[in-house]
Amino acid sequence: MGLNNLKPTPGSLHHSVQIGRGYGCGFGKTSGRGQKGQGARAGGGPRLGFTGGQTPLYKRLAKRGFTHVGKTIYAIVNVSDLNAFKEGAVVDAKALQEAGLVNELYSGLKVLGNGELKVKLTVKANKFSASAKEKIEALGGKVEEI
Repeated sequence: MGLNNLKPTPGSLHHSVQIGRGYGCGFGKTSGRGQKGQGARAGGGPRLGFTGGQTPLYKRLAKRGFTHVGKTIYAIVNVSDLNAFKEGAVVDAKALQEAGLVNELYSGLKVLGNGELKVKLTVKANKFSASAKEKIEALGGKVEEI
């Protein structure tokens, strides 16, 4: 078998109907668009979602959800992530971004108490969970709320 013998599977190719080639083809003269009217024009036809004057589906369906404009979203860091810093370091939002632990700061920084802390640090953030405060202060570190 060579490349010159390859043929498509029977029935896989469908030739498109030629239109506008005389009345003998069945799609001559108006090319299946009828006489005049909206659908006969180039670029004509109703807009997407138009249901003939009936209330469109997108208006009939119930709206879901709500986006609170004034909601505060915090960049979150767990206590276990802070082990990446050296003993006695001052950890703030800028230091976390440089270390690659936080991408975007949003409305501020919040430290959560997930995991174990093994290093004494001074941590500056907007918010701390109660367990995070305990774990940082248990090692002699400092917690500073901005």
